[in-house]
Amino acid sequence: MIHNEREALVGNITALAEQLAASMGMEVVLVEIKGGGRSIVRVYLDQATGVSVDDCERFSKRFSVLLDVEDCIPFSYVLEVSSPGLDRALVREADFRRFAGKQAKVRTSQPLQGQRNFRGKILGASGGNIRLELSPGQEVEMALSQIERANLVVEI
Repeated sequence: MIHNEREALVGNITALAEQLAASMGMEVVLVEIKGGGRSIVRVYLDQATGVSVDDCERFSKRFSVLLDVEDCIPFSYVLEVSSPGLDRALVREADFRRFAGKQAKVRTSQPLQGQRNFRGKILGASGGNIRLELSPGQEVEMALSQIERANLVVEI
């Protein structure tokens, strides 16, 4: 599958998942497709009170039926539904605002200030940009569009 086709498919699956999740009082954190022959379609869910195994199971049953009805996935797949975990992915600007003050690891698609990997406290997000405090007095700002991957850092 060509990269653009995969992105379009992920977008379609995400739209369907978001509609169902909203009707169930949840939100979709991330949708991804992994693998080749028998692919995995993975949906990460969250809600204010956290996501239980039962929540994932209820969503999975309903979403599986919806995907069958829509018939939008042109290959065999296994559907996995999960909570985002403690090291949850940060995808949208709202994610960075919600977790301001927490530690995050961010990898950019292109070098920024000579590096691609950053770790620091989320200071905030606005206008399509996020700000991290790498160390006291050292901050970096980057566009969301520059971020390849971002996750919360588990603090114990």
